[in-house]
Amino acid sequence: MAKIAPSVLGADFSRLGEEIKSADKAGVEILHLDIMDGHFVPNISFGPAIVRTIDDISGAYLDVHLMLSEPEKYFEDFVKAGADCITFHYQVHPEPKPYVKQLRDLGVGAGYSINPDIEVEKVLSYLEHFDLLLLMSVYPGFGGQKFIRSVLPKISTAREYIDKHNLSTVIAVDGGIDAGNAAEVAAAGADWLVMGTAFFSSDDRRGLVEMVNKL
Repeated sequence: MAKIAPSVLGADFSRLGEEIKSADKAGVEILHLDIMDGHFVPNISFGPAIVRTIDDISGAYLDVHLMLSEPEKYFEDFVKAGADCITFHYQVHPEPKPYVKQLRDLGVGAGYSINPDIEVEKVLSYLEHFDLLLLMSVYPGFGGQKFIRSVLPKISTAREYIDKHNLSTVIAVDGGIDAGNAAEVAAAGADWLVMGTAFFSSDDRRGLVEMVNKL
């Protein structure tokens, strides 16, 4: 069974509280929070204060995706704000073990992410240390981009590796996912489907959650 992880970046921030409560009512169990610094990616989003606000409103698992040049400097701030899992990028830390330990010491889950142009084989040997592998299916920075189909074989490769080695690492896929391609992404082996625009623009959010849950 797949799960939907709405990306809060796709919400209407003028009604953020209502948007988060609507996601809860729709049956959402995971919220994906994109943190961008304007350096690692060409955009700026929000910081720990918004994460804390969302944590106060929602009981969902907060999956905090740090698209930052020096994510480790902010681990503690986001944990204090309510993060349940913090994901950083291979491109920033190709040798991730010290940073996983830092997150473990803070008592939260650890995630590792790669962009569409990175071979998934580069990170497979590290998955035993991580709770989450986040495969980007767009180049990070802006919402509403088109799904990059070349990521599908990477999902399958990661799924095969995780299953073969009896790992509990969750595979999340982020970027351009909607009702039209969700089944294909889940069939490739994804556990969590990150949807921003597709979820928050939907007139039937509960229906979308239930559809994904059946995949």
